[in-house]
Amino acid sequence: MHAAGGLVIADEVQAGFGRFGSHMWGHDRHGMVPDIVTMGKPMGNGHPLAGVVTTAALMEVFTSQNMYFNTFGGNEVSAAVGHAMLNVLRDEKLLENALTVGEYVLAGMRRLQQKYSIMGDVRGQGMFFAIEMVSDGEPDAAKTKKVVNRMRERGVLISRIGPHDNILKIRPPMVFTKDNADVLLTTLDSVLSELG
Repeated sequence: MHAAGGLVIADEVQAGFGRFGSHMWGHDRHGMVPDIVTMGKPMGNGHPLAGVVTTAALMEVFTSQNMYFNTFGGNEVSAAVGHAMLNVLRDEKLLENALTVGEYVLAGMRRLQQKYSIMGDVRGQGMFFAIEMVSDGEPDAAKTKKVVNRMRERGVLISRIGPHDNILKIRPPMVFTKDNADVLLTTLDSVLSELG
């Protein structure tokens, strides 16, 4: 990227702040050092808070060519929220929780995969999972939508994503426990059994 004159930007809005369990940042899993890192949602745990991290040199180039203004930038409440979130992440050992509970969830999903042919590829790391939904080896967006809606009706929120809209995207909160995981897996088992 650099040889072509570009910059590497790591979007850590979903993957950052320890979601993978093994690393604080998604880009760390790949051993890369981006030029710019963007981060948001989990940074404030519901409070509107986001950030951009880069080098002073890159910021100087940007501000020399563009005016940057942010009405809410640097307010004390947001700073306190972000600081508190980092303390909880550390004190409650949420990266370690993401690893252990994440492995538990993934093992449960792989057991369900053996039971239901509609489950294609199952993958995940920490508190980030994806299940490909297929019929006869082909993407099945219609059944994926049914699974998402039936899970919602039972109080379990997941979403769908992918070029064929057939991937179940599951991102539990970092405080997810094995008891919570059992609810997720039992509910998914029940919904998939109804689909046949």
